Amino acid sequence: MSRTKPSPRADQPPGPFKNYDPAEFYDEMMEASGAVRPHYQHFLKHFGAVSPEDFEARRTAVDLSFLRQGVTFNVYGDSKGTERIFPFDLVPRIIPASEWEHLEAGLIQRITALNLFLHDIYHEQNIIKDGTIPAHYVLSAKHFRREFMNIKVPRDIYIHICGTDIIRDDKGQYLVLEDNARCPSGVSYVLENRRALKRTFPEIFEAGGVRPVENYAHELLKVLQHTAPPGVAEPTVVVLTPGAYNSAYFEHTYLARQMGIEIVEGRDLLVRDQHVYMRTTKGLKPVHVIYRRIDDDFLDPTVFRKDSALGVPGLVNAYRAGNVSLANSIGTGVADDKVMYYFVPRIIKYYLDQDPILPNVETYLASEDSDRKYMVENLDKLVVKAANEAGGYGMLMGPHATQAERDDFRKRIEADPRNYIGQPMISLSRHPTYCEGEGFAGRHIDLRPFILYGEKTSIIPGGLTRVALRKGSLVVNSSQGGGSKETWVLYGNK
Repeated sequence: MSRTKPSPRADQPPGPFKNYDPAEFYDEMMEASGAVRPHYQHFLKHFGAVSPEDFEARRTAVDLSFLRQGVTFNVYGDSKGTERIFPFDLVPRIIPASEWEHLEAGLIQRITALNLFLHDIYHEQNIIKDGTIPAHYVLSAKHFRREFMNIKVPRDIYIHICGTDIIRDDKGQYLVLEDNARCPSGVSYVLENRRALKRTFPEIFEAGGVRPVENYAHELLKVLQHTAPPGVAEPTVVVLTPGAYNSAYFEHTYLARQMGIEIVEGRDLLVRDQHVYMRTTKGLKPVHVIYRRIDDDFLDPTVFRKDSALGVPGLVNAYRAGNVSLANSIGTGVADDKVMYYFVPRIIKYYLDQDPILPNVETYLASEDSDRKYMVENLDKLVVKAANEAGGYGMLMGPHATQAERDDFRKRIEADPRNYIGQPMISLSRHPTYCEGEGFAGRHIDLRPFILYGEKTSIIPGGLTRVALRKGSLVVNSSQGGGSKETWVLYGNK
């Protein structure tokens, strides 16, 4: 008498993951017992039917597609060449509806408070006068722009587009790692990753209950149009790029194309009578809104860096006069400062009278005597970051550093304490990731959702999940060997 082979339980991992070990970290897909978390079960039911040969063929097809479409990023000063495909892992990170609602509420709270903070410090400075934040922290910030004191910005919006980096600790708690309020990048990879995975696993998307991300460019354009100068019914919007050698140039061209607007460099614009014009084959055309992907320092050589060939002479005067709008506004870099990050919970309480929905990582300020003493005595336990570096640069991973590297950072901290913060090493959550030679193994991840702040606040469902592809690494930045994953946010009934 033959027996029917029992079907695998839905909460048990299918073949490709049967030997996967969540280890001691918080794993996004697997519980510590090895059971599959409920919101991954639909995906794994289908994914488990894909053979290793089929998976490899699909992976190769995605890489070739990215190469042909130019889905790349640039690495400065790399001897192997500057342009690379952004590594993309085919196993998506999935977020259930209840978790996403929590993240969304926390991100909206955060960008609302940061916009109120920026308006305040460039006008009345009540938060300083009331002693909530010591004045020297704000006034000594690298990106505090004294030139913009008491300047009215359109609709009082400073941060129109924000990319806030979120991590998950070993207990599964979401924490904010930093805010990117100047020129946040990465959303183009969110959109292209989605297109790639929909083509690769169409059968999973059909019934997966995944919220769409395709309307981001439309929502971004609405935000930019909303910030146009008063009285302009049909504003001309452009993307201002530093040019083809910028690390995010693919994104600049991609977003301009998706929005159906022009991409320009500084040399394509000129200012006459405090109005901005674009050079075209049919003559000069007025420009009303600039989505700028150039830092403040390079925007206008008559106000900031005099040696900048990337900006537009006279642009700041046109902005001050209210004849052109910039997204993001000049001066938002104060909110990017990692020292100012320490004060965001106070900022939320001060302006909104609320406790933070999404907590910060515990942080030490080297400019405070007691914190600095703790930092220099415990560099082997801490991550130390420079206040205004990005991309994984200017950072010491204390537990993984050599004694010489820790000694070097100790000297840097003592010489310039305002420029450094310390944080405990967080065991970032992990996610199954395909790794050459290992199969599916756990790799650390973070999440960068993109928030749009205009007539209403909207957040692309999910965002860019970055993954540290090197075994044991906690650094997810693309410039440091990281890659990306699709991020699925599920509808409430899934």
